[in-house]
Amino acid sequence: MIAAVADTHALIWYLGADTRLSVAALEFIENVAKRGDQIAISAISLIEMVYLLEKGRIPSQRFSQIASELEHPNSLFVEVPIDLAVARALTRVDVFQIPDMPDRIIAATAVHLQVPLISRDRKIQLSPIETLW
Repeated sequence: MIAAVADTHALIWYLGADTRLSVAALEFIENVAKRGDQIAISAISLIEMVYLLEKGRIPSQRFSQIASELEHPNSLFVEVPIDLAVARALTRVDVFQIPDMPDRIIAATAVHLQVPLISRDRKIQLSPIETLW
């Protein structure tokens, strides 16, 4: 079962054991893993990770780490494609509250899956999207 969607930075910080990931978010992710459930990752997060890698803002092993993780059949993380269902859900994510398109796609993925979004992003937290942080 998919328990939540992680935004790009939450994913990067989890993979890197970065202290910027909140204690509540870390505990939530660890509890999901213990239950054998999964955390969804929007395909746009993978694209965003390549962009951040190219800009030198994240270490190359972060992308390799998530790519390897996604290849395992019992992975904690599962990729969710950007498809018609996510595009339809995007219409329910207010462009004025969450103006950044990758963030809107990630939020729409959570809306589509009807699960909370793990995100530190203040704009997302102030929107009607259920967030965990």
